[in-house]
Amino acid sequence: MAIQSRNKRSVDFSMASMSDLVFLLLIFFMLTSTLVSPNAIKLLLPSSNSKTMAKQTVTVYINDNFNYFIGEKRVSQDQLQNKIDKSLAGQINASVVLKADKTVPIQYVITVIDAVNNINKKYNTKHKVILATKPKR
Repeated sequence: MAIQSRNKRSVDFSMASMSDLVFLLLIFFMLTSTLVSPNAIKLLLPSSNSKTMAKQTVTVYINDNFNYFIGEKRVSQDQLQNKIDKSLAGQINASVVLKADKTVPIQYVITVIDAVNNINKKYNTKHKVILATKPKR
């Protein structure tokens, strides 16, 4: 006499709930990544109609307190040329993107341009400085 149970247990694992979790996490990270500001240094860039796209090698920031930053590291005016030189080492034709607050006097911008020009003279390179702007509305 063979008695069989009516309730059979399934040993298969359902992946439906796991895929739902993956999609929810994907949506969460996509939404939160757009809220993160790509610039750590807050600047009010001057506005312009021109569109110049260049591959940036080094980014130099000048904030409204007239402090220089290369990347996110603060640099004194005396160290500026040496730090840019180290960042451009081994390159012949690179771009230095200058993001200066619109309240910064022009002399601070000229200091960065002079530093890059001195590096060009020293190594006979063709680095250029591009001033970053925001589009006019």
